[in-house]
Amino acid sequence: MTRTTRGGLIVATSTCLACALAGLGYWSLAPAQAAAAPALTDRVQIDGVPHIRQRPDFCGEACIAMVLRKLGHKATQDDVFNLSGLDPALGRGCITREMAAVLERIGFRPGKVWHKIDPKQSSAQIEAQWQSLLADLRRGIPTVVCMRYDDRPGATEHFRLILGYDAPSDKIIYHEPAETDGAYWRMKRDRFLDLWPLEYSKSEWLLIRMRMDPGKISLPKRPDGFTNADFAQHVRDLRPRVPQGFAVVVQPPFVVIGDEPPRTVKARSDQTVKWFVDRIRQLYFKKDPPAIYDIWLFKDDKSYRKHTKQIFNDEPDTPFGYFSHHHGALVMNIATGGGTLCHEIVHAFMPSNFPECPAWFNEGLASLYEQCAARNGRVWGLTNWRLAGLQEAIRAKTLPPFKQLLTTTTDQFYGMSKGDSYAQARYLCYYLQTEGLLTEYYEAFRKHAKTDPSGYKTLERILSLQSEDEMRTFQQKWHKWVLDLRFP
Repeated sequence: MTRTTRGGLIVATSTCLACALAGLGYWSLAPAQAAAAPALTDRVQIDGVPHIRQRPDFCGEACIAMVLRKLGHKATQDDVFNLSGLDPALGRGCITREMAAVLERIGFRPGKVWHKIDPKQSSAQIEAQWQSLLADLRRGIPTVVCMRYDDRPGATEHFRLILGYDAPSDKIIYHEPAETDGAYWRMKRDRFLDLWPLEYSKSEWLLIRMRMDPGKISLPKRPDGFTNADFAQHVRDLRPRVPQGFAVVVQPPFVVIGDEPPRTVKARSDQTVKWFVDRIRQLYFKKDPPAIYDIWLFKDDKSYRKHTKQIFNDEPDTPFGYFSHHHGALVMNIATGGGTLCHEIVHAFMPSNFPECPAWFNEGLASLYEQCAARNGRVWGLTNWRLAGLQEAIRAKTLPPFKQLLTTTTDQFYGMSKGDSYAQARYLCYYLQTEGLLTEYYEAFRKHAKTDPSGYKTLERILSLQSEDEMRTFQQKWHKWVLDLRFP
């Protein structure tokens, strides 16, 4: 929302011209040069423009951010991308039409962007555009051009920020966003004019030029967490591993990849991932997972086993799915339903929100949502297939006391009878949910984890139990309560 003066233009000009330009509000002239002779064939350069090394495919975004920094705004190339509205699932940066739109959205006046060139009259028409660009430089207005990266066959298109011209050497002065040391590089003018036209056809070429003429600059507040720019970069890196025919959907804070039709993958992304994430955040999680995790949804068991081997070199030990910390991926056989997916989503959030969480509660809470539904706008865990084994263990009197369960180490918990330990932890969480105490317990446990790492003392306090005798009495009542539960 700030209009600043444009500082740092070095140009051979007269004092009166300098005053006139300053009076018009253009970038101020360097004092040492203000009294130079009026020889506009010498050198023009906009000084003091910070250089930013682009993220992959963000060359245009970096160029815009450089000028915004010059104007006093703490903008990044990610901020520019986020303002474009480009779908990050495309896994690329802005192309010209999106660049032009975002410039206007920010408050720049880019002018006419696309200039058609007749190849038969190319020399004169390109020279006319160059003279217009040079006139802007003399007024302190940089230009972003789209040009071929170099003269190799098949060279990619690339945005560069043009900041000046040195007449004695006949060289363009520019910022090269693709290089770390790319500030104020130089290129022979004839090479620049050769690379600038985009020769899309033999009958018509195109010059692309965006004037960085600032009007009323407006930049919104930067959002917290991962932004669209982060997701675009993530998808770009992910693409080489995505088999042909798979659909990719960005569903913050995850990226969903599936081998069903795109409409089906999108529906699963909305109706399972987003549905569950929105509700689990309401109850527990304020922070995103520590990284952007990928959710791979394979349509059936055959696809699941084939692609876990092909993509991750894994041999899954469960028919449902698993969370691979090594690959940053939730890997699912979605034909078995969304229960395991909801389970693993809880695990994805836990490190950022409750890093001290012990295995029993991590697995108990995650298992609670293997079977779930909406109740009063919130997610509600239901009874599930783990109930039968838990009831058998209660009848056989093989279930350990809660104190023993809660004080297990990670290795001890996973070394116990897996069905019994998971089920006991799940249905303790289920009981707390039924009594309206689960979210309260989670918050109290998280708050006091350093002094009560097992959560046992917090459980006593939440249940208003004063002694181990009272805890044993509670567990006996809990056994009877569990035996009365039914699934389905």
